[in-house]
Amino acid sequence: MARKELVYGVDDVPSLPILLLAGAQHVLTLFGATTLVPLIFGPAMGMTPAQIGFFISCVYFAMGVCTLIQTSPFGSGLPIVQGSSFSFIPPIMTIVGVYSAQGTNVILQYIGGALISGGVCLVLLGQFGLIGRIRRFVGPITVGTTIMAIGFSLAGTAISGNAAGYWPASLTVVVLIFLFGLGVKGRYVNIFSVLLSVVIVWGACFALSRAGVFQPGHPVYIGLDNVNSAKWFQFTGFMPWGMPKFSTVAFGAILAGFFSVILESIGDYFNVCNAAGLPDPTEQQISRGIRAEGLGCIFGGLTGAVACTSYTENIGLIGLTGVASRWVVRVGAILLIGMSMIGKFGALVATLPAPIIGGCYIALFGTIGALGIQALTRADMQKQRNVMIVGFSFLMALGLPGWVEAQKDLFFGWGIPGQILWAIGKTSMAVAGVSACLLDNLIPGTREERGFRD
Repeated sequence: MARKELVYGVDDVPSLPILLLAGAQHVLTLFGATTLVPLIFGPAMGMTPAQIGFFISCVYFAMGVCTLIQTSPFGSGLPIVQGSSFSFIPPIMTIVGVYSAQGTNVILQYIGGALISGGVCLVLLGQFGLIGRIRRFVGPITVGTTIMAIGFSLAGTAISGNAAGYWPASLTVVVLIFLFGLGVKGRYVNIFSVLLSVVIVWGACFALSRAGVFQPGHPVYIGLDNVNSAKWFQFTGFMPWGMPKFSTVAFGAILAGFFSVILESIGDYFNVCNAAGLPDPTEQQISRGIRAEGLGCIFGGLTGAVACTSYTENIGLIGLTGVASRWVVRVGAILLIGMSMIGKFGALVATLPAPIIGGCYIALFGTIGALGIQALTRADMQKQRNVMIVGFSFLMALGLPGWVEAQKDLFFGWGIPGQILWAIGKTSMAVAGVSACLLDNLIPGTREERGFRD
């Protein structure tokens, strides 16, 4: 990553106005993606708009605290923001599907239990320094194929589940994201391309709803009844959906998300060190970072939120602005916690219609999949060995989960191991990651052609 000359180093403490403004910019950068994750889960769980607004506040609160943990001596100490991860969408959708008949609160209790149990695993991996050993077996072929599966397997969620509700709105969002992200020359417009696009289309839909063009029940009708009835101030608290519940199916499903997040976060630690003018992270730093993310996921499970991971977008912001102070990131985290306590804010965000969200998904999920292709370029894709591994793994990721899901009774007949296998096998990115990792380590090939740089 190209790095701008630093204005503030990692240990520098800017003046209060700079702290507040630069911290707010970090919040704005993570705002879109962090908000989209609960907006995906909310409707899938049958939440009311009021519940979605509260859920969003839970996520803001957890992500703010997780960022403070990560930037502390307990964590990596790097200026890295924690936010809700797209990597957990497929496994959590699996949990939603399994427990959908039991109601929203029960689903969230099982999600909470899965995050806690998976977070404990991350904490142990980080505490005992096992991440360094795992890294030796995970190369660009595994990382790239897994990321491709995350992005492209969500096509149905983006289109059928959201965008197709009202194509004019969703396609307008896509066009604006391309325009602001690629067509306009202005770094802040580029950084906030998703947020600007959503605000413009939301404003147009709201104006047309007020004018009576869109009536209640229309896919993009926007009303403010829930905003008016929401509290100004609130504290989301602990276990707002009830006591977390634990199951082998939920744990098996969530393991796929944690596998992907480990890969993502290790790369981000290297990137943020480069952007902040620091040496590459030590193995101890990486271990502390993963440990902090595990603790953050446990906290998210206890506060009714979602899992956390490091945010690449905010690392890019450091590279653009030259502001690498961890104190700026901490102030951003405090602002995020403050936002969670304004009930009307979460309720307002929850008014986003599904087609607008779908437009964001089309742009973002496609980009995630393409980033997987980009990761593969570090390996020698002229080699037939690598082409076959990637092709087989990606094909299995797209085809196997549907068959596995239909064989639930067969797998459950094998007891707890069968339940875990079923949950992993019906998750595209888990199938991709496991297949690619096994084949890449079993089939002979030099580390250079596999993409390792050591």
